[in-house]
Amino acid sequence: MGLDDLSEDIEATYAELGEELTVELDAETRNELAMLACAYDPDDVDELLRRAVHTLFQGAVETGNLDFHLRSGYDVTYDEYLSGMTFEEMTGGAGGVSDQYPPQDDNARRYQF
Repeated sequence: MGLDDLSEDIEATYAELGEELTVELDAETRNELAMLACAYDPDDVDELLRRAVHTLFQGAVETGNLDFHLRSGYDVTYDEYLSGMTFEEMTGGAGGVSDQYPPQDDNARRYQF
């Protein structure tokens, strides 16, 4: 699997999710959601659920957990997904941009910034 597979899977899942989602809540989740609703007093409890997804996503990105799972399943990272290129393509390997230039001696590049 790779970057193209991840992009296709994200698009397919996005379409499947649609605009609304019905979620069954267990007692613990319902209790926690009730506590958050009382504390934050949102206009709609759905807003808390949207915030929860954003918080989970941000935490997964910041801790590297998302990259770990993406690398395991698709052999790419979130940054690679965002850029549309794998690390190898960015650095010139695997048919990347740098393949059009002749290779240089590593010592010649040592002090180039």
